[in-house]
Amino acid sequence: MISVISIVLLHNIEIQLGTLYIRRRSQLLRENAKQGYSPAARKQYLRLRNQLLTQRYGVSLDQSSLRSQSMGARSNSRVTLETSDSFENRIDLAEKKLPRRASMATDEVVPTRLAEASRAMAGDTSIAENYAFTGVHHIFDQHKDAVTAVRFANNDKSLLACCSLDGSLSICQLTPPPASVLYILSGHKAGITAFEWSISNDLILSCSLDATVRLWDAALGRCIRVVEDPLQASVQCCAFQPLNNNMVVVGNSKGMVQVLNVSTGIYLKGGSSKTSGSVLSIVFDSSGKLLWAGDDRGYIVSYLFDLHSGRLTKGKKILVSENSAITCLSARSWASREARDPSLLANCAADAVLLFSIIRKDGTLELKRNELSCYVKVKFPYLNMIIHFFKVQSSKFLS
Repeated sequence: MISVISIVLLHNIEIQLGTLYIRRRSQLLRENAKQGYSPAARKQYLRLRNQLLTQRYGVSLDQSSLRSQSMGARSNSRVTLETSDSFENRIDLAEKKLPRRASMATDEVVPTRLAEASRAMAGDTSIAENYAFTGVHHIFDQHKDAVTAVRFANNDKSLLACCSLDGSLSICQLTPPPASVLYILSGHKAGITAFEWSISNDLILSCSLDATVRLWDAALGRCIRVVEDPLQASVQCCAFQPLNNNMVVVGNSKGMVQVLNVSTGIYLKGGSSKTSGSVLSIVFDSSGKLLWAGDDRGYIVSYLFDLHSGRLTKGKKILVSENSAITCLSARSWASREARDPSLLANCAADAVLLFSIIRKDGTLELKRNELSCYVKVKFPYLNMIIHFFKVQSSKFLS
């Protein structure tokens, strides 16, 4: 008993020391930034940092550097809108190229006439410069249990929300400094598994192990509506319908994907479907007409979503990895405009991040890349945490 207590105390002391170290380091970096720095010293720092990373990981960031369009666009706080090529048009293009799908599995990308503009968005910087982390902006420690999800507001880098197994959800303001917690939203009687911002960031949808879904007013920090799961099952994931935020889709532990009208609190007729396992992740495409759900048995199921009635029609089902949970899904048409087709990124509990091409209008998926190369690792040794950045596109047209 004494040895167990000693281990726990040592662990707590290590975490406290790590937190103090990061806070002090961040403070020193801010003080140094106020005094200004020499561009020559900055270049020397980046060169030394690159040498150290090369020695540690065996890969030179300068040699394999990417002009990452998507990351560069975010770092410059810019948003690229779909103008000439819609999500559906890209699916049409993918369908026409089906006979040549064998060549799609290569690392090559197709440059377009907008490729130069995409590269220019990243600025004249190497990947080492883009990921030259110089400190922690702020440490939030308002939650008392594991944090299950963190999300920025849509197209807004000043608002951040996170939810926890302590049953609360917090809304944080990052800018203007100092960073602060605006609201702590309490009401769930068990841990919160997921949440999502509405398109206009005025609402937040959360789901919980207490078998309820809650709708929150993000500006006032209060609960607007509570809806219980009809099967009294824990709700594992949720998503707003992109074109109609009155409709949301939720997935529960009994394998049900269900469409809910949050304005009325009623689950829609024809808006439910059964999957093979507990639904852990849900994502819409940008058109709102396609939906994918991932479960704890390793399956991804596609659905056609009727915008008027909310009816779900099951499309295709694929097995990614047997009994390996699909914990996260992300669908998009790449802002760089150099990807061949719309893609679905899936995180699988089999220690894999997989990239799929969306090749038909029913959401059919085809594996594009099953081994994404990790080109940057950021380690926080005092917090026992590592952040990985994966290369989704080839460096052939990006470096």
